[in-house]
Amino acid sequence: MGHVPQPAWTPPDAALCVKQPTEGSPGRCRTLDDVMWRSAVWRQFGAAIDMLDDALRDCPDELWTAELWPEPAAPGFSAFWYLAFHTVFWLDCNVSGRPDAFAPPEPFGVEELDPTGKLPPRVYTRAELREYLAYSRRKTRETIASASDEQFERPCRTSSGTALPFGELLVYTMRHVQEHAAQLNMVLGQRSGQVAGWVRVAKDA
Repeated sequence: MGHVPQPAWTPPDAALCVKQPTEGSPGRCRTLDDVMWRSAVWRQFGAAIDMLDDALRDCPDELWTAELWPEPAAPGFSAFWYLAFHTVFWLDCNVSGRPDAFAPPEPFGVEELDPTGKLPPRVYTRAELREYLAYSRRKTRETIASASDEQFERPCRTSSGTALPFGELLVYTMRHVQEHAAQLNMVLGQRSGQVAGWVRVAKDA
């Protein structure tokens, strides 16, 4: 069997380049960050948030306070409304980049920051959580659009203590939103038969 030539190794940075033709030159290299990082992250982050909002909108009233699985050691923590609140709270907190100085808008508290695990003092309504999600969505979009390179590189910590640069914390938070959006939509499909479906990109992209 003849020798099969192997492709030349390409440095990672070069693999993320896009050629832009210029006069007298076949092109110059610009990094993916310069071309589309903010747009791509927002389009997918916004889509994850929109899928969560669809779940909040479509949840039947009788399911809003229902526990989605048995949680005998921590009753209430598997309720639909609480999982929604938990997701929106950490979206808002992480996007702020400063959990040590974070305060959510009223009427929400900071029980989520209690390491012993503490429920909010009352059940939040669908309208309250959808309004909070819309607020956090705007905040997320503005942050992705306006943060400087230095801000994206600033070290932060997740709720579990993992150290990440702020830019990566945003991607980490997008995964968290998508996880719970998928979880809540799956429950809606199983118990009510009503699921809005996949959101490909942010609805305002």
